[in-house]
Amino acid sequence: MPLVQKRKMISKGHLEMSIVQQCESLGIHRSGYYYEPRQESDLNLQLMRLMDEHYLEHPYKGAPQMYRWLKYDKGFDINHKRIDRLYYDVMGLTSLQPGKHTTRKNKAHKVFPYLLRNLKITKANQVWQIDITYIPMLNGFMYLVAIIDVYSRYIVNWSLSNSMDKHWVCDCMKEAFAINCRPQIVNMDFPTIVYT
Repeated sequence: MPLVQKRKMISKGHLEMSIVQQCESLGIHRSGYYYEPRQESDLNLQLMRLMDEHYLEHPYKGAPQMYRWLKYDKGFDINHKRIDRLYYDVMGLTSLQPGKHTTRKNKAHKVFPYLLRNLKITKANQVWQIDITYIPMLNGFMYLVAIIDVYSRYIVNWSLSNSMDKHWVCDCMKEAFAINCRPQIVNMDFPTIVYT
């Protein structure tokens, strides 16, 4: 049970148990009951106000970007630990962009060798490469799928979506097949999609 909840359970006017006895039974130190949390400093309040305003305009920025913005653009002599604590613990902010681990390996899935390692690509429409990325927006982010011809570096097709869905990727590929001819190889680093 959190310390804050334990403190609330202590009753000053309890008829049978003193405050010391109540603290002992709840497993908290008596000084913990009387402790008054310190208020945030004027500097911290100023930093939180600036971060709050900046976060509304740039919700994709996390604590490291906020730290760089406050230190180098705004000129505050601060430590990144202070910004981490204010950003995450006090203000409860989180970046809207996906984390580092957007794709996780399925251990049950068979690992295939990289077949293009020694392949000589000599003509257009021999190999297409497909990949997905995200673009930070004012109120979140959008996903972008792009298909490129490896030989000519020509963007065969692309599409934007607000959600990463297999049907969206399939539709983009089918559209690319309709516009252009089918390639000999389609290379991608996400699970294989079966086309009909």
